[in-house]
Amino acid sequence: MGQTVNFKGCVSMKTLKTAQMDELCQCYEIINAGKRFQREQGFVQWTDDYPNIDTIKDDIERKKGYIVKIGDKIAAYMCIDFEGEPAYDHIRGGWHTTKPYAVVHRMAFDAAFRGMGLTESVFCLIEDLCRSRGVKGIRADTDFSNKRMQHILEKNGFLKCGTIVFQGDDRLAYEKTVSGSLGAV
Repeated sequence: MGQTVNFKGCVSMKTLKTAQMDELCQCYEIINAGKRFQREQGFVQWTDDYPNIDTIKDDIERKKGYIVKIGDKIAAYMCIDFEGEPAYDHIRGGWHTTKPYAVVHRMAFDAAFRGMGLTESVFCLIEDLCRSRGVKGIRADTDFSNKRMQHILEKNGFLKCGTIVFQGDDRLAYEKTVSGSLGAV
């Protein structure tokens, strides 16, 4: 069974846990909703071909697909990878921490939970998960056109570290240093 981290927030109990194979379709629908939302916002970071259902299935099989549940509903899906990201070895700029670090990829929220200010709670859960594993850095990248994700990362304490090439495209690279003691309940 996967690891679960709880956070008592102001909306309701939120839980970050590894996604299970019987949740694959729900996770993929959240990703597809994220693709539609990107197009509505006037940009395309995720194409029709990526991420696809096999990407999400692989995340889940490798225990790096995570969901955030509010009550019994899946509110968000993301990949949290503790194995590193090869593209991050070639940054134009510099990181603040060294290995081990966590990488957050493919973060998307169910449309019913979007705009509720949940990203702060979600990143708190991710930080607590990292603390529990002794990981001091969380890294992420996003497209230059994804102003919304840039804002979310910066609002949650991530610093721009430079640029990387991910799947052939230049991306902005961000990192947040994880410090302090475990704050989960």
